[in-house]
Amino acid sequence: MHVKTLIVALSGMAVIMACQPKENHQEENTMKVVYPETAKVDSVDEYFGVKVSDPYRWLEDDNSEATKAWVKAQNDLTFGYLNQIPCKDTIAKRLTSLFNYPRLSAPHKVGDYFFYSKNDGLQNQSVTFFKKGENGEEQVFLDPNTMSDDGTVTADLAGESNDNKYMAIAINRAGSDWSEIKVKDVASNSFLEDVVERVKFSGASWFEDGFFYSRFPEPKDGRDFSAANEFHSIYYHKLGTAQSEDVLVYKNEKEPKLYYGVGLTEHQEYMFLYESEGTEGVNIYYAKPSLNPEWKVLVNDFTQQGSVVDFKNGHFLFLTDKNTPNYKLVAVDPQKPTEDSWVEIIPEKSIKLNSVTTGGGKMFASYLENASTKVYEMDFEGKNIKEVILPTFGSAGGFAGKDEDAKLYYGFTSFTYPYTIFSYEVSTGKSEVFYQPEVQFNPSDYEAKQVWYPSKDSTMVSMFIVYKKGIVLDGTHPTLLYGYGGFNIDLTPSFSVSNIVLLENGGVYAMANLRGGGEYGQEWHKAGMKTKKQNVFDDFISAGEYLINEKFTSKDYLAIAGGSNGGLLVGACMTQRPDLFKVAFPAVGVMDMLRFHKFTVGWGWTPEYGSSEESEEMFKYLYAYSPLHNIKANTDYPATLITTADHDDRVVPAHSFKFAATLQTANSGKNPTLIRIETNAGHGAGTPISKTIEQQADKWAFMFYNMGIKPYSK
Repeated sequence: MHVKTLIVALSGMAVIMACQPKENHQEENTMKVVYPETAKVDSVDEYFGVKVSDPYRWLEDDNSEATKAWVKAQNDLTFGYLNQIPCKDTIAKRLTSLFNYPRLSAPHKVGDYFFYSKNDGLQNQSVTFFKKGENGEEQVFLDPNTMSDDGTVTADLAGESNDNKYMAIAINRAGSDWSEIKVKDVASNSFLEDVVERVKFSGASWFEDGFFYSRFPEPKDGRDFSAANEFHSIYYHKLGTAQSEDVLVYKNEKEPKLYYGVGLTEHQEYMFLYESEGTEGVNIYYAKPSLNPEWKVLVNDFTQQGSVVDFKNGHFLFLTDKNTPNYKLVAVDPQKPTEDSWVEIIPEKSIKLNSVTTGGGKMFASYLENASTKVYEMDFEGKNIKEVILPTFGSAGGFAGKDEDAKLYYGFTSFTYPYTIFSYEVSTGKSEVFYQPEVQFNPSDYEAKQVWYPSKDSTMVSMFIVYKKGIVLDGTHPTLLYGYGGFNIDLTPSFSVSNIVLLENGGVYAMANLRGGGEYGQEWHKAGMKTKKQNVFDDFISAGEYLINEKFTSKDYLAIAGGSNGGLLVGACMTQRPDLFKVAFPAVGVMDMLRFHKFTVGWGWTPEYGSSEESEEMFKYLYAYSPLHNIKANTDYPATLITTADHDDRVVPAHSFKFAATLQTANSGKNPTLIRIETNAGHGAGTPISKTIEQQADKWAFMFYNMGIKPYSK
């Protein structure tokens, strides 16, 4: 069948399902699916003498009528299946009640004003409020819910002007990474006429009567959500002028595939240009602030990750992992920036120095110890150290402000500890609860613990396990194993409203700290990069085996989940070990490891993954684990619910489209392979609460149903 005839075929395709009525539902999965036919079109690439077929490449064209028809047919099938699952309505109602609690962010002080976001519980997007002084009258500053009919617009603070008169606002639509920046006058709470578009991966760094920002040129041929983004550049926008008059501050005409960003120190002594090849390795240049800066080199060999924290006592405070995989903080004299002149302020330790912030005339060093946060206050020389006592093991963030601030704020969360805001008196070091939410569950009914298990090569890997107290370890508990394992990203304890549905039905939630992540420093990260990526999959598979061996679950009750790089993780593990998992949830995954670098910002991931075009060795390695290319015919793959979105311009939906089409053809038919394609949505950020509830209800219903479990039956 040719692509041009596919529309007719799909439009007449009947979705056939056999399902008992809900009131007669049995524990076994009784629904059968007939997949829409997906056309195969000849397309072959050759890599170092190896020919690779790509019959579903036509699905990469997200604007074609054939692709749109395919999406509709797949969604008709998927939602037809999901809507017949007997427990789905019950789960959705429970999730609605769980999400329906007021939430608050930590306050952000801007001059005399305090800014913070609130959600009354079921608002699609949180609303930003502000008030003059801590006890002033509360006013709405930004309400994204009024900017769209379906709650898919987000509006976030992007940076205040130096005189605190103006606030830049970043607006994103339908989950896209593309932003536009507008400006509000704080005192009058009114928008100016300024609008800056084509912005991506950028805030607003204010200088004089305007701000610096980063943008890409407009994609050609209307391919906003799939065309490669190149020539990221720095511009300066002066208030009261049109974007066409913005000043080009920096553009690398020779290298289109680099990211750029600008930041300034608190008192604007210096500005910094950050240059990166992607997600690994950052060069930093500095200059006196101007629209025509004379850049000098701080570091420029793409061998370090780090940033300048601030400028104090005539020196840059520079957080870096250069020659120190667990990071350190050094003082750098702008007149002598070479590494041999750096002075250690916070030396490297055996645990990772995750971040350093300043506020109230102090520094706050945040460490990760066994994937949990430890925070220490100190002076700018790294002395007079005292620990900030946190409620339990978990994740904390904040401790940032101006030098003159007497009070700072931070947030804390853990698996059974909903995100709570604390105030911190700098003079006394005393923390007090500023806002604690009330969620409809009893945290004392549950427990969380950390375990260590051996991976395939005997490397010990940590994992958190959460479950209801008193459960009997008999291998019958529905278990969701979650992982990421890449890009130096930390997975640390946090509270999930959605996971309560699993836990209160006797289930187990597990989160593994796989190699490739950042929990244990750069050496841990590098052990899961490029030609060591298989370590990540081995770690995840071994986590599943541990949960089975310890009788938390069995292969009939084990589900795996992950998104983006974690979607790749799930795709690779389910194709390598289809026998080990009952259910799989690959979300917005990087599934085609031979072509990922050809779309939007995919080229920025080559420092992490390598590229099929860089060498024969790298091609063979990627080809050996690429989920799309390792699906085998007539195989019992897990019940799989693939999720993606039509406006995902980070990991384009073609990855999931092609993976779903291939898996539907190859699967033995024992378990369903469905793809849920969210419309008017992106990579996940800013998803409206209403859509979040729908998505999570579908996930848990699909998992329970395919495991033969009746939730809330007791």
